[in-house]
Amino acid sequence: MTSVPAHARSAPDRLLAALGAFDLEHPALSLTDISRRAGLSLSTAHRLVAALTEWGALERDDAGLYHVGLRLWELAALAPRGLALRQVALPYLEDLYEATHENVQLAVRDGPEVVYIEWLSGRSAVGVHIRVGARWPLHATGVGLALLAHSDADFQEGYCGGPLAAFTPYTVTDPAGLRRMLAEVRRTGVAVSSRQVTDDALSVAAPVRGPGGAVVAAVSVVVPRTDAQIPVLAPAVRLAARGISRGLGWRPTKGA
Repeated sequence: MTSVPAHARSAPDRLLAALGAFDLEHPALSLTDISRRAGLSLSTAHRLVAALTEWGALERDDAGLYHVGLRLWELAALAPRGLALRQVALPYLEDLYEATHENVQLAVRDGPEVVYIEWLSGRSAVGVHIRVGARWPLHATGVGLALLAHSDADFQEGYCGGPLAAFTPYTVTDPAGLRRMLAEVRRTGVAVSSRQVTDDALSVAAPVRGPGGAVVAAVSVVVPRTDAQIPVLAPAVRLAARGISRGLGWRPTKGA
């Protein structure tokens, strides 16, 4: 998991490495797995895992496997971009879902990635590779494009100039093309991502603003590409984003 020798890492680094051994593909690990994935000796892993388990950051099941504990969920709920934002946003997300009966998502930016913090979906909605806590590169999703378009210019330029991963043949990987998409997002107030993550879905997203006017999140609806009616969806998504923004304390200037 890391190229730094275990003996050269500080105690906090080793502790974080043990927690970092868990991810979406590895939600349950044995002590040996944690040791290997964290790059720690078995004795060090044993000591750290015991402390983490006693504190509640990890939990051990009857099979002897470790899972992330509820104590970490309690802490994560205190994040201002987590539970507090979700609580303000949920009524507007529910309204957007009732209007569309499609996937509705709320996300924030964390560096070069978008992190989903809420997701509403119905049984008949198009399938998406999303869950709460999931991460995707900014350029490949509607919410990511909305967030990237309103990031500072230096960050945008650095992102556009970096490697742009492709997930389908339609994922934008051309820096000039991405810059044009971001300009269009700023012009129209919505981001449209078509077939960039899966070949059958289209996403329409809009930015959510905080009290000072800065973009702090994005909301989107994901629909089957063949059924997409962007002129109908865009106003609904913008209305939801505007409602969440007002709930967070944003007050638009006259005419905005």
